[in-house]
Amino acid sequence: MFINKSKDGLNNVCGRKVAALRKSMKPKVSQRALAQKLQVAGLDENAVQRIESGQRFVTDIELVVLSKVLNVSIETLLTND
Repeated sequence: MFINKSKDGLNNVCGRKVAALRKSMKPKVSQRALAQKLQVAGLDENAVQRIESGQRFVTDIELVVLSKVLNVSIETLLTND
């Protein structure tokens, strides 16, 4: 049976990367500020916290928006370093 979770039990593989990229932005960007940028694309205001904590699945459409807002490739969001 297919299990729709990452190996560490999270609902996405990009959450930790999103958090790290957000925190490394200059000037530093809060979850709320990132959420406001993503709301323009239709994500709800609690999405960032839930994505970063791994509680929320992320769609391909949302990955595209996240990559544009964070100014990184989709591949960057999906790879663990």
